[in-house]
Amino acid sequence: MKQIIFLSVAFAALLTQGCNNNSSTIVNKNNPSGFDTTGLRKIIDEKNKQFAKAHVLRDTAFLNNIFTQEGRVLAPNSEMISGRSAISSINLEYVNYGINEARIETTKLYGCGDYLINEGNYFMSFGANNAIDKGKFIYIWKKVGNDWKIDADIWNSSIPATPVK
Repeated sequence: MKQIIFLSVAFAALLTQGCNNNSSTIVNKNNPSGFDTTGLRKIIDEKNKQFAKAHVLRDTAFLNNIFTQEGRVLAPNSEMISGRSAISSINLEYVNYGINEARIETTKLYGCGDYLINEGNYFMSFGANNAIDKGKFIYIWKKVGNDWKIDADIWNSSIPATPVK
């Protein structure tokens, strides 16, 4: 847990430093980072919609390819998973839960240069009994060529854990 917090703080510091020195940053007075995310918001919202839909359709090809080659998944109750090959294994595991509905909602999008931070909420139902999970997430999007891909994905449930007896 301490390692995740340290890595998050270190990345945020590097991103902030990089944003301050990036002469190609587009200024937007309504965005405190100074990076204009107006047009990018539409792109990321569409990618999030496709990402959610791919879970329901069990489209592992899409799920695997939305990540960068060196992407990381920081799933709840597990170790960090790195690299597209390892991510493909967890994607297969998740779609096998039988996700029946998935929604992703962006609450905040900011960044600079080739990186975007996407904060938001998710909702999904899964399994034969349509169990519900909802929570919050952070995606770090990285521009790869002319496309945006998820470089890091972390999420956690907002549903209280059931106490162990």
